[in-house]
Amino acid sequence: MTLEQIHQKGIEVLVHHLGAVGMIRFFQQSETGWGDYTKDRYKWLGNKDVKTLAGEIIAKRNLHHKQASGG
Repeated sequence: MTLEQIHQKGIEVLVHHLGAVGMIRFFQQSETGWGDYTKDRYKWLGNKDVKTLAGEIIAKRNLHHKQASGG
């Protein structure tokens, strides 16, 4: 999927599940931001360095490509 297709599909899913008004409210919340990313990211990422995160991303991509190719 292209980024444009992903964006369009995301809009469709939001409208389907939230309705047009809910979708707009979701975007408004996302645009203004909320929470403390600097503090919250440690909940998601822990203290991993960039090299570790990159390795995890590459491993997941390789697994995805392997599964997609039937391997």
